[in-house]
Order: sequence, then C-alpha cells, then structure tokens
Amino acid sequence: MSYQKIIIVGNLGRDPEMRYLPNGGQAVTNFNVATNRQYTAGNGEKVKETTWFRVSAWGRQAEICNQYLRTGSQVMIEGRLNPDRETGGPRTYQRSDGTYGASFELTADRVVFLSGRSDAGEYAGGDNMMDEDDIPF
Repeated sequence: MSYQKIIIVGNLGRDPEMRYLPNGGQAVTNFNVATNRQYTAGNGEKVKETTWFRVSAWGRQAEICNQYLRTGSQVMIEGRLNPDRETGGPRTYQRSDGTYGASFELTADRVVFLSGRSDAGEYAGGDNMMDEDDIPF
C-alpha cells in the first residue's frame, strides 16, 4: 500500500472558477495558491521564493470554495499531488517575459479558510503576492 498527502498554506492568486461537469453535474472549482519562503543566502542576500499550486476542489467543497474564496484569501489545503501525465513532474509554462516556471497540481481533500471574508483584500497585491502576469494559469 502507498499513500501521499501534501499540506500547503498560501494565498489565492485570483478568484476561483467553478463549473459543473456535463455527466452528472458534479461541481469542480479551480484556483491557484502561492506559497512563499524567505531565507538568507550564503552571501547574506535575502531571497524570496514563491511556489504556485493549481488546486481542484470537488462536490460541495467546490461550491463552498467558489462562494467564499477570493483573490488574496489565505487557505490551508490538504490533498494529493497530481504529476503532469507527460513528464511525471510539475506542469511547466513560459512566462510573458520568456522565462520558464512550474506549477504543481493538487486535488483538495480538505480546504481550511484562514482569513475571514473581509480579510481577503488585505492580501491582494501585498509583499507575499506576485503580479498577475506571473500567475502560471
């Protein structure tokens, strides 16, 4: 038997998008979450590192995420990592400036809202968020 679980805490890069599947009408909501890490490199330089995750929530949880989450909302996601089918790793993409980045795909088992509905705005565009052009999807 094998098992994996990943837990991330971060902020939404933009509002979630919900749709219903044609067969059976199950709800699915997709949103992206940026996690941030700061550290000091060996040369004393402060380094900010952002990792993007594309999250899919299903069923009733998808409807709740779509209703309450907004750009900047802070969340904790527990779920499973879905590798790219072609490469087995994260999904790679090319940014508008020609550089490359990667995003990791997660299916949420549990979504915990860490900011209140009125708090979401304070996270948008703050130091812990990237510009919209940097969002990989």
